[in-house]
Amino acid sequence: MKILVTNDDGYRAKGIHTLVNILKPYGEITVVAPKYIQSGTSMGVTMGYKPIAVRKLSSKPGESWYYLDGTPASCVKFGIGELFADHLPDVIVSGINHGGNYATAALYSGTLGAAMEGALVRVPSIAVSLDSLDADADFSVVERYFPALFEQIMSHLPDRFGLVYNLNFPAIAPEEVKGLRIPGQGVIRWVREYAPYDPGIYERKGFSPRALGIQGPPEPEPEESLYMMGGTVVKDPANLDDSDVELIAKGYITLTAHSILTTDRQEQDRLRALGMERFLQEA
Repeated sequence: MKILVTNDDGYRAKGIHTLVNILKPYGEITVVAPKYIQSGTSMGVTMGYKPIAVRKLSSKPGESWYYLDGTPASCVKFGIGELFADHLPDVIVSGINHGGNYATAALYSGTLGAAMEGALVRVPSIAVSLDSLDADADFSVVERYFPALFEQIMSHLPDRFGLVYNLNFPAIAPEEVKGLRIPGQGVIRWVREYAPYDPGIYERKGFSPRALGIQGPPEPEPEESLYMMGGTVVKDPANLDDSDVELIAKGYITLTAHSILTTDRQEQDRLRALGMERFLQEA
């Protein structure tokens, strides 16, 4: 099996190294990961004739590492368009993300965006996240349960376009996991996300500005400099008890099936029933 691995936390992150170690028994691994942290980039790509740095970091039998100075989706584009130009990989696995990618967070996620890029070219794609933002997070729960889940997904792939499998693990000990659930996507939002820029935040969070691709201090006044810190999570009252955001909090692993095809069929039918397609002809 040929496996393309990426993430949105950068090639140095503990999560991606843990993922590669988990996947080694399953086949030949090629890693193309961002040079810098690219969280929140969704399916955005680095384009517009901007120079994109790429570097082959290492290569040994069954395992090759590259970084690309671009978004996670760009890493997948480079991987499938250059390194796998003659034969697509058998699967793309994105992660292990430091932080949960359930509910509305999935819409922003670079981890999910990379997997969506794979689904666009009909490669089975799996996003893997741990609900902890700790740079030195304990990934033992993923190490314990992901191999069996990976085998099940790969053994029962449907012949459908655009599927992305989104696996989220609670940040708890393996023996505390209550089980696996296959939920719908919940809804959350954030408030008070921005704070005045503080250069000391990087040391307190355990990483350097360079890891984010920050080359210098913010512009001087009259601009006001802020940083986005995550904010307070507000759950939507429409969330069901079996939505991903609720189940993660209860100690379940969640496997949510997403599609890159976002047409709302119910609304499509309603608009047609209103006669909207005839509107301009009759106006």
